Amino acid sequence: MTDQIQRFLFDNTNVRGELVTLEQAYAEVLDRHDYPAAVNRLLGELLAAVALLTDTVKLDGTLSIEVRGNGALALLMAESNPGGELRAIARMAEGAMAVDEQAGFRELVGEGQVMITLDPREGHRYQGIVALDRDSLADCLADYFAQSEQLPTRLWLAADGRCAGGLLLQRMPDESQNQDVDAWDRTVHLAATIKDAELLHLDPHEILQRLYHEETVRVFDPKALRFGCTCSRERIADALVGLGAQELREVLAEQGGIETLCHFCHTRYAFSIAEVEALLTEGDEPPPVVH
Repeated sequence: MTDQIQRFLFDNTNVRGELVTLEQAYAEVLDRHDYPAAVNRLLGELLAAVALLTDTVKLDGTLSIEVRGNGALALLMAESNPGGELRAIARMAEGAMAVDEQAGFRELVGEGQVMITLDPREGHRYQGIVALDRDSLADCLADYFAQSEQLPTRLWLAADGRCAGGLLLQRMPDESQNQDVDAWDRTVHLAATIKDAELLHLDPHEILQRLYHEETVRVFDPKALRFGCTCSRERIADALVGLGAQELREVLAEQGGIETLCHFCHTRYAFSIAEVEALLTEGDEPPPVVH
């Protein structure tokens, strides 16, 4: 199976959709961590969801979905960018008991909120928040679109620890192109018959044929997806400087250097005393005088 996202639309309607399939990118996320099986599945759903949302909002920047709850799973986060790079992490609550392999979404996260953050390369950062009051991640995200974007949107997500997949349908606001008033209800009803095994193991064209063989579906070229981390030595250095000179020098005095680990990809970054002092000196430099 190829890691990809497939866009499609129904001719003469205002209904569009996307299908995502993930295997290698999902495996690379899991290979870097040791999570319980139930968390691995939910992490796969989140990876599929963040890919679907990034392509849906057409953002020139990064999009992240963050799930914070008071259950055994304290944090679940995934991030995607227009280049098709995905990354994700999970964090168990401190002192959390062993997680049942069959634990579901609400059992894992408890009560809390889902935050969707859009961070464009240019312009202002935007964050939308919805409550964790639904029984699935897909339904929580549908609530986000209903409240923040005011666009009817439905998602179906699945993951099994090896493969992840997702289907998104959305009704666009432009009714002038819609020549089929029943299209939204009908396409959603048909999508609701999709089985997890089909989302995970069938080719996107097979899924569309199975669901919509009586519809006129226009399919676009697929876009490749892959695991990718945006961490870098420069970004880590900027984050260190942001901690402040006093705190950094206290760490240097205690440890003789600073070493940090990217939580997403486990790349290790080390800074000597001289390197940290150089960073602090750069940060103290006054801005250049413009004549």
